[in-house]
Amino acid sequence: MHRYLVYALALVLLPVSLALASHWPAWYWGVGLFGAMGLLGTWDVLQRRSVLRRNYPVLAHFRYGFESIGPEIRQYFVQSDLDDVPFSRQQRQLIYRRSRNIMDVVPFGTLRSTYAVDYEWINHSMATTNIAGHDFRVLIGAECAKPYSCSVFNISAMSFGSMSANAVRALNEGARRGGFYQDTGEGSISSYHRENGGDLVWEIGSGYFGCRDEHGRFSDEKFAVNAALDQVKMIEIKLSQGAKPGHGGVLPAAKVSAEIAVTRGVPMGVDCVSPSKHSAFSTPVELLQFVTRLRELSGGKPVGFKLAIGHPWEWFGIAKAMQETGLLPDYIVVDGAEGGTGASPAEFMDHVGVPMNEALILVHNTLVGLNLRDRIRIGAAGKVTSAFDIARTIALGADWCNAGRGFMFALGCIQSLSCHNDKCPTGIATQDPGRWKHLDPTDKAARVHNYHKNTMRALRELLCAAGLNDPSELGPEHILRRVSPVEIRSMASLYRYLAPGELLNKVPEHRVFHDYWGDARTDSFDPPPRMAALRTTKSR
Repeated sequence: MHRYLVYALALVLLPVSLALASHWPAWYWGVGLFGAMGLLGTWDVLQRRSVLRRNYPVLAHFRYGFESIGPEIRQYFVQSDLDDVPFSRQQRQLIYRRSRNIMDVVPFGTLRSTYAVDYEWINHSMATTNIAGHDFRVLIGAECAKPYSCSVFNISAMSFGSMSANAVRALNEGARRGGFYQDTGEGSISSYHRENGGDLVWEIGSGYFGCRDEHGRFSDEKFAVNAALDQVKMIEIKLSQGAKPGHGGVLPAAKVSAEIAVTRGVPMGVDCVSPSKHSAFSTPVELLQFVTRLRELSGGKPVGFKLAIGHPWEWFGIAKAMQETGLLPDYIVVDGAEGGTGASPAEFMDHVGVPMNEALILVHNTLVGLNLRDRIRIGAAGKVTSAFDIARTIALGADWCNAGRGFMFALGCIQSLSCHNDKCPTGIATQDPGRWKHLDPTDKAARVHNYHKNTMRALRELLCAAGLNDPSELGPEHILRRVSPVEIRSMASLYRYLAPGELLNKVPEHRVFHDYWGDARTDSFDPPPRMAALRTTKSR
């Protein structure tokens, strides 16, 4: 039977090799090879865990081998330049070139089909402009004692623990050279974040790492110590993240090293738990009170929150609380469901949360409708890699953009999809010193800086071509999308944008506002009574 052919051949050729080796010692290679195959096949036949191995002794291992390198085969030999799952070869090559200061022009025309549905572009102007510099900035917390002028392109949240020591070093030094910020991620501020002095946004998650007491509750005293650091320019409360919204996390005890324990303020050798929700607040009003509390404890630094939009009534409850109390965050970061630097269960990565475009527009619309947009800045993150991505995101309603995986590519990430198993081949997403110590932080810092600098230069060129003088002038009317082979529409006509103050007068005929705005509560994140009634009816 052909299923046993390789196994049978190994058993037949083993004694033949032994006979030949008795006369010609060079044949001992055959003894070793066929002996190993024979032993492997025998074990396959005798074991009971795998039917495939019992039915196909030895042969099954070839199948497992090819399956294990399937992602690499597809990425290097099969994937087209434009397959963006999760990032295309073209996107990666653009970042690699810009990070190395290599010419990034494209020859012989675009690889994209300009007549394909979803093709997007920015229209150019007959009256082009000439912008002198490319250091585009946004002032956050204008009413704070210590406002922050941030770049329109920054490093998204990636914690020490998920990122290696040398990766954190390189990112922070690159940020220092380029004058942009690095978000610490919820793992708090490590010694590696502080070595080079680059600007930091301190992210505080539900585990309150770096500002927790011995019971895991928020500590005013410990928060004030870290918040006072000059490097810390803003405070960001993480409500949820795009990679796994509504999901907590556990760093197993075996991975809680002495360094991570000190950084996070947790005991070494004990599971480090990030709960799925915060304990310092439980309602929209309490969230805003917490924002105000952190602003005071930090000495007047801008404080905001990051969220991936889920149930719309929960976000509406926060917005209504802003209107009722007058307590406002200085900024909001919208994390799209396409975010992915954090490893997460497949169902969460693929099917939980609102993608960035719709989430961003919902937040922007709500603030405009309440006449609060000019007092609250909006950042956005979700597969932003190029100057066009930045322009498009700002046009939809953001003030600035963050990127995680884009800067990982600048560090040398090859998209091996090994972020979750501590076997990152480039030493970026691993705590294995045998891997991360080979990452040269000085060289990689230069690449991080170059990527940011060259992307900002490209953004300047886009703005000049469009006849604009600053990213803040971008609007949804500037971005066009093909919606059919014969129809083109601007983002302004594809999406419904509210007029200033529209939510103050009546509920607009905008589906999501019409369905959920009236029921949203400021005293609870629970479903509106109408939704709860529907659940009760269904359960009967």
